[in-house]
Amino acid sequence: PEVKKFVAWDYVVFAALFLVCASIGVFFAVKERKKKTSKEFLVGGKQMTCGPIAFSLTSSFMSAVTVLGTPSEVYRYGASFVLFFLSYALVIIFTAELFLPVFYRSGITSTYEYLELRFNKIVRLAATLIYILQTILYTGIVVYAPSLALNQVTGFDLWGSVVATGIVCTFYCTLGGLKAVVWTDAFQLTVMVAGFVTVLIRGTTLNGGSTKVWEDAYEGSRLNIFDFDADPLRRHTFWTIVIGGTFTWLGLYGVNQSTIQRCISCKSEKHAKLALYLNLLGLWTVLVCAVFCGLVMYSHYKSCDPWTADFISAPDQLMPYFVMDIFSSMPGVPGLFVACAFSGTLSTVAASINALATVTFEDLVKKGFPNLSEKMSTWISKSLCILYGVLCTSMAAAASLLGGVVQASLSIHGMCGGPMLGLFTLGIVFPCANWKGAIGGLLAGITLAFWAGTGSFIYPAPPAKSIPLQLLTLNCTLANSTEALTTAAPTAAPDRPLLADTWYSLSYLYFSAIGCLGCAITGLLISFVTGPSKGEDIPPVLIKPVCNLFCFWSERLKAFLWCGVQHDSQQVDLEKNLPKVIANKTGTDDTFKNSINKENKRQFPGYNPEENSYTN
Repeated sequence: PEVKKFVAWDYVVFAALFLVCASIGVFFAVKERKKKTSKEFLVGGKQMTCGPIAFSLTSSFMSAVTVLGTPSEVYRYGASFVLFFLSYALVIIFTAELFLPVFYRSGITSTYEYLELRFNKIVRLAATLIYILQTILYTGIVVYAPSLALNQVTGFDLWGSVVATGIVCTFYCTLGGLKAVVWTDAFQLTVMVAGFVTVLIRGTTLNGGSTKVWEDAYEGSRLNIFDFDADPLRRHTFWTIVIGGTFTWLGLYGVNQSTIQRCISCKSEKHAKLALYLNLLGLWTVLVCAVFCGLVMYSHYKSCDPWTADFISAPDQLMPYFVMDIFSSMPGVPGLFVACAFSGTLSTVAASINALATVTFEDLVKKGFPNLSEKMSTWISKSLCILYGVLCTSMAAAASLLGGVVQASLSIHGMCGGPMLGLFTLGIVFPCANWKGAIGGLLAGITLAFWAGTGSFIYPAPPAKSIPLQLLTLNCTLANSTEALTTAAPTAAPDRPLLADTWYSLSYLYFSAIGCLGCAITGLLISFVTGPSKGEDIPPVLIKPVCNLFCFWSERLKAFLWCGVQHDSQQVDLEKNLPKVIANKTGTDDTFKNSINKENKRQFPGYNPEENSYTN
């Protein structure tokens, strides 16, 4: 059945939403012109409350990948995806209780600054480079996903819309101003949920009510959620999702610059934690909506699967195809849906490009050329934005080779985020780790994760381990009746190396765990061999004494596990403590002291920098 293309009304709705998003961006860019300092700009002067931040966090992690990927994932593999419910909860708890307090109290703006305080400049540089790589790869996928959808539904040219998205986002960024504009995010989240709810309601009514949908899903064995098979090669089991998923999302949430930056911009630590917990509710809502959409979609196409019947060219086009199908009689609604997929992309991509430019400028350019003129540096950051815009758009071309959107994006986050998670865990949990260990661990983790990841990309897992559940094409009025139903003759399997069916077939959710554990273990070993760092030299703010939970009965054991970090003298003034340590480490480095003083000057009236005191 030929599905309708966009009509005039759809274009109107689509353009309207697009314009609203763009104009919010432009409005803030014009309004915030006056605020020159990057600190105020990046951290919002530390005045945000928890509500908008929670919105913003949810919205930027729920990009087009979620809107298009998750439903088709559920449609093909069953509803076990809903177990991410548990991983999200674990991730938020770890982030709020372990990582956030350390970052918030040490008064940093970039998570990589922490690495410099705790280890040294080299570690910070390595981490920054990995972050840049990860963000470029991910942004490529995020640009590609909605363009694919649009191409399917509206007959827009695929590469045309990829390039268009790239250009729009780059323009957005070079305009200045677009720094996680929280309001666009809130707006997009509402649009996204609205899109999901409309699809759900319409889809359920068309397929005979929710009980019917449920029965269909049950008969198609889409509801086998709890699969406690411990085999790590199986794609989605209870363990891969809860354990692997937790590691993957922790790398994305707990130590990612964009999350931490928003949490740090809250008024107080309490607000920041609240924002994270509120955001958990948002994540759950979106997850449940997406999973139900997948089930409704299955119920609709149970006897005629458009993908195997070749009506669409990639599984990620299922959702837009479905939308065009059920709303063909209601002009304007498909436009809403596509706009919803698209606006998510715009915010994610624009924020990424901006973060990339900022990070590159602050951590690489400024370190290399400390005395740049104001005009020159503005020019450099603008051209950085353009450069990254081009890079991300060209990555989208590579993304077209990566298979399913969800899997590709989570694999990339796992491969880069896992080792980073390991690195921060070394710093925050293990006082004995030194900088040599940190570098060695990071390299080991990256090598392991990329080895598994690239291997699994070149030699995909044997189909037995990741079987899509059965999809039927019985009742299809086939476009080309005969060819579509006959399956191609089985091709001879290419020679696979020994590792292909074990190491390379690991579930993609475990990449992060491999990278993280590899990094932490190697790091500890190297630290012990090269002489562990002395606890007395590390300011207590930079370490979270996790051992207190386990050894609450014995003060002696606790103090022993602190490795000499003086947690009991917590009241030692942060300011006297930090700069001294850093001076030991890097020779003369007063930047931190100065930045702390500057920040205090700005935050509290009556601060007297000469005496380091407050006068009333």
